[in-house]
Amino acid sequence: MADTSAAGESLYCKEPKVYPRHVTGRFARLRVIAVWVLLGLYYVLPWINVGGNQSVLFDLPARKFYILGFTFWPQDFIYLALLMVTAGLSLFFFTALAGRLWCGFACPQTVWTEVFVMIERWTEGDRPKQMKLDEAPWSRGKILKKSSKQFLWITFAAWTGFTFVGFFTPVRELTDNILNLTLGPWETFWLVFYGFATYGNAGFLREQVCKYMCPYARFQSAMFDQDTLIISYDEERGEPRGGRRKNTDLEEAGLGECINCTLCVQVCPTGIDIRNGLQYECIACAACIDVCDQVMDKMEYPHGLIRFTTENALKHKQAHVLRPRIFVYAALLLVIISGTLWSMTHRTPLRADLIRDRNALYRELPDGMIENVYTLKITNMDDVPHQYEFVLPDDADAQIDTSKPMALHAEEVTGISVRIRMPRSAGQGVQNLKLELRAEDEPSISKIIETKVMLPIEFGNK
Repeated sequence: MADTSAAGESLYCKEPKVYPRHVTGRFARLRVIAVWVLLGLYYVLPWINVGGNQSVLFDLPARKFYILGFTFWPQDFIYLALLMVTAGLSLFFFTALAGRLWCGFACPQTVWTEVFVMIERWTEGDRPKQMKLDEAPWSRGKILKKSSKQFLWITFAAWTGFTFVGFFTPVRELTDNILNLTLGPWETFWLVFYGFATYGNAGFLREQVCKYMCPYARFQSAMFDQDTLIISYDEERGEPRGGRRKNTDLEEAGLGECINCTLCVQVCPTGIDIRNGLQYECIACAACIDVCDQVMDKMEYPHGLIRFTTENALKHKQAHVLRPRIFVYAALLLVIISGTLWSMTHRTPLRADLIRDRNALYRELPDGMIENVYTLKITNMDDVPHQYEFVLPDDADAQIDTSKPMALHAEEVTGISVRIRMPRSAGQGVQNLKLELRAEDEPSISKIIETKVMLPIEFGNK
């Protein structure tokens, strides 16, 4: 193996800084709208209360999760599984339909980087001014601009970290803790950690996260096919490239419609040249489409030299965007989302488990009754208090006593001792018993509990 260190070579290649040029257009407007909507949800939701609770709060110590008026418990893990399945299918659906739409418009890395780039442009100017400022020697003006940018970056990152912690600690309580300097160690750690991660990823790493750290860029090809909508350069129209005047006859000059202005490269947040074909670094932000269409307008050429299209459309002039796999993904998503929403809105807000006392099988009472002892673990998942009662089947020869009234506050979890008595004449050995636990004030809230009652076995003489 060759000794690269001896030859003075390095295994690390420093990436040049990417200075994305500001661009306007329909896709740029969509990105800005996505940024405002997604960040608005992120920063505003913790401050909105729904049903007396924070709209989104993951209360880990209490093991309760509040999401838009719904309260979820650890037993509701199935909904997390369904959420993951829905997210995976959504990724397959949108990738098969239009490539990396998630990356270009909704990925947190893209959204926060967009804000950091906006701050950078506001303090240092657009691409040419930023490049000139970085090359200039340090001066009072340069220090002021760089310091202003860093101050705004750090402030925004700290606000991001604070909001992140606010999804786990009630945000108003968190605010009071910060103002009173009583913030706990874990809250402090996550506030600093998440704020620093936002500052580093969106401020410095940027496209490096998409190119080297995100696995999606590596396996996206497995979800693409020749009918997937991707951002492509129409080589047949654009080549050969070259500069020309506005009214130049392209056929006489032997030129295509690409004037080789390189603006598509300058606006790309990952610094690639889309004219070299589909590349894994492309995040489908469509900035190159916007700027190329503007150049086409100035040259009085038709739009679409760079556009969303498919490989089949470019090569064979035909496209089949709506193909069977798209309908299959859409149908599966519809079924899973509909089923999940129906289950969430129709679930019974009551959980109960009847656990036998393992210390004794049964106990014989003086009146001839046989008693079995249980512990009832009951959870009132509703947001109002309820009084519960046991209802026995009409043909059940049994009595039930509880150690205390089964009155639970909203979202209360408690354990109650339950004694079930049956006469000796009810049978021998293991007897199956079906009970109904029901809310007295709302009979529709009920749960069927199946348990076993142990009775003595009498052995006769043979």
